Amino acid sequence: MGSNSSRIGDLPKNEYLKKLSGTESVSENDPFWNQLLSFSFPAPTSSTELKLLEEATVSVCRSLVVNNPRTGNLGALIKVFLSRTKELKLSAECQNHIFIWQTHNALFIICCLLKVFICEMSEEELQLHFTYEEKSPGSYSSDSEDLLEELLCCLMQLITDIPLLDITYEISVEAVSTMVVFLSCQLFHKEVLRQSISHKYLMRGRCLPYTSKLVKTLLYNFIRQEKPPPPGAHVLPQQSDGGGLLYGLASGVATGLWTVFTLGGVGSKAAATPELSSPLANQSLLLLLVLANLTDAADTPNPYRQAIMSFKNTQDSSPFPSSIPHAFQINFNSLYTALCEQQTSDQATLLLYTLLHQNSNVRTYMLARTDMENLVLPILEILYHVEERNSHHVYMALIILLILTEDDGFNRSIHEVILKNITWYSERVLTEISLGSLLILVVIRTIQYNMTRTRDKYLHTNCLAALANMSAQFRSLHQYAAQRIISLFSLLSKKHNKVLEQATQSLRGSLSSNDVPLPDYAQDLNVIEEVIRMMLEIINSCLTNSLHHNPNLVYALLYKRDLFEQFRTHPSFQDIMQNIDLVITFFSSRLLQAGAELSVERVLEIIKQGAVALPKDRLKLSRLLRHTRGAHIFENVYLNLQPCWLSVARQVNLRGDQIKCSLRTACYTEAAFTFNQVD
Repeated sequence: MGSNSSRIGDLPKNEYLKKLSGTESVSENDPFWNQLLSFSFPAPTSSTELKLLEEATVSVCRSLVVNNPRTGNLGALIKVFLSRTKELKLSAECQNHIFIWQTHNALFIICCLLKVFICEMSEEELQLHFTYEEKSPGSYSSDSEDLLEELLCCLMQLITDIPLLDITYEISVEAVSTMVVFLSCQLFHKEVLRQSISHKYLMRGRCLPYTSKLVKTLLYNFIRQEKPPPPGAHVLPQQSDGGGLLYGLASGVATGLWTVFTLGGVGSKAAATPELSSPLANQSLLLLLVLANLTDAADTPNPYRQAIMSFKNTQDSSPFPSSIPHAFQINFNSLYTALCEQQTSDQATLLLYTLLHQNSNVRTYMLARTDMENLVLPILEILYHVEERNSHHVYMALIILLILTEDDGFNRSIHEVILKNITWYSERVLTEISLGSLLILVVIRTIQYNMTRTRDKYLHTNCLAALANMSAQFRSLHQYAAQRIISLFSLLSKKHNKVLEQATQSLRGSLSSNDVPLPDYAQDLNVIEEVIRMMLEIINSCLTNSLHHNPNLVYALLYKRDLFEQFRTHPSFQDIMQNIDLVITFFSSRLLQAGAELSVERVLEIIKQGAVALPKDRLKLSRLLRHTRGAHIFENVYLNLQPCWLSVARQVNLRGDQIKCSLRTACYTEAAFTFNQVD
């Protein structure tokens, strides 16, 4: 590095980096720092190039790990950065490009060193490296014990207070990225951390007053989606291909950030990386999610989660209760618009889930919107392209639907929204369909995909739970949606018969050979019968509560009436079959009275007339229970945490096989802890 432009391959031999990591102490007032920080080289543009950068500098970083206890050069570098940030706001106002350029170069070096230090040592050793000074070999002073806290406070101030201009965009990105790297300590522990350095510095002390301001700034960064400045406005000397070092690094990290190390479940493929239009918005969102999912300290709740749970709309003039700390207000309309537009990314879907699940103000506002299709359609598109999505993205989208369908108002309103020409739905041309019918089609398609491909029990359970929540409010179902409901039941019926036949044949074969163990067909039958019962409950709930609103469902039911014969006398389904059998019998007799060779229109007319004539008291009231996200709290918490830590993993460029074990253990431990808190 230094005043001349460098190449990544030259970094291990760079004289300035050698001096920084060598055995010679460098005072914070030495002119060396101006020389070290005056560097630029062609920007990495991909995760591969970022990995090359780490590999090129790892020897320098490890040398600093060895020599820093004697030299204290890491502390000197941080002090140089801290002293410069005091003048950063003034430099931005005065358009001092060179000063800002050198300042964010210092932060970039600190971030690279921090990555290696976190990977190579324990938290206790990391803290010691921030206390070493120049005085004598291996000594440290109590006066500098808070250097790490001072750095974190400085980063928070930089994120929240420095105006976002073309010349400050890149240092803002790097400040956010450095905080994400700092929080990656969790990745190197199998147990959930409750007394880590992140708890020590971020949840108490000097950083705590910045909580609400930081969360608000990160949210607004996501909302505004500010694009990086054009090449001519960068503070860094530009290469012919455009793009400065820091922007290239931020873009490279972010574009590779959500290449998933799938831990099993739906969609084993890594999602296609979308074009990153705003590195600052992306990194801010990742930091926000990680902060929100920090575990509570032993004596202190997570203040960042508290802030996310309690913020209100700017139009809400009611005072905040004194019991709610870290409260603030934000424009809900802008937030809603951003969430609708950004659902193609995993992290935006996770933010939407987090807000719906934890912030009652946001949930109430969204459910009251008259344009819910803007939010629901992107979620449905995620589920529709299930084979192209990662497992956590699909689960988050599905759980969002589960949360929304808990509200009866939502379930009614989606059948009143009429959509035209849904281009991404390719199975059939849908020139006009209600949002509710489209939701049913997509959820049923997801169930069928799961049955034939991934066979994830929890996925189809949650899918059916969403349909069950909606079933009492089904209105004017599209004929294709009605057909698909009965087709799904037909598929389940065939599967049930097949397993039953296999069990029978296996039992007969075992009579002649006592040495052959029997497959556990009973368990398979129980699972299939559980799903069949849920489907029957969904159909029954619709018939009981809104028979006269759904002639197309009655038509489909009559058309496939033979499917239900075998379940009329089945002991597991006799109770739920009573209403369905009554409806089939009642409408079949009316069709027989009307004569043969009836047209579709005539059949529907007879059904509508019969729905009015059928006494409501003849149908037994459906007692279908409301399915809520609380029933699946264990899976939800695990899925909630998983994408955040995967993001951090990509931020520090770890290989998937190095983090899977600790990630799974940490997430499930936290999930189990949360599950135990639920009444």
